[in-house]
Amino acid sequence: MRPGFVDLQDLLSMPRTVAVVGLSDRASRPSHRVATYLREAGWTVVPVHPLLQTWEGLPCWPDLDQVPVPIDVVDVFRRTEDVLPVARAAVRIGARCLWQQQGVVNTEADRLARAAGLLSVMDRCLLVDHARRLA
Repeated sequence: MRPGFVDLQDLLSMPRTVAVVGLSDRASRPSHRVATYLREAGWTVVPVHPLLQTWEGLPCWPDLDQVPVPIDVVDVFRRTEDVLPVARAAVRIGARCLWQQQGVVNTEADRLARAAGLLSVMDRCLLVDHARRLA
């Protein structure tokens, strides 16, 4: 497993590779806005959604286990009760951070991620935190 991040400032200090789990192809959805923002900020966005083939010209993967590149951040846009399997997959693939978006709080997934050495964030928006760091 690759070393993790020291803290949020370390994570947000440079562009990363982010798997956006639950990414929507509808521009009105928060996952679409966050992914678009991160892509424009220089991050590599890896779309993960079982029903999409592509997102904004990028190949979309049905789950984390099939993503062919190393992932720094797993940004989760799923219901709280659906996060634990995503956290397990994040650990399996050697991700460095599990990020549960605003409104998503799965403490069991948080404990699992932290126990595996991942930085874990709950109930926060990656776009908001990144933008604040730049302000």
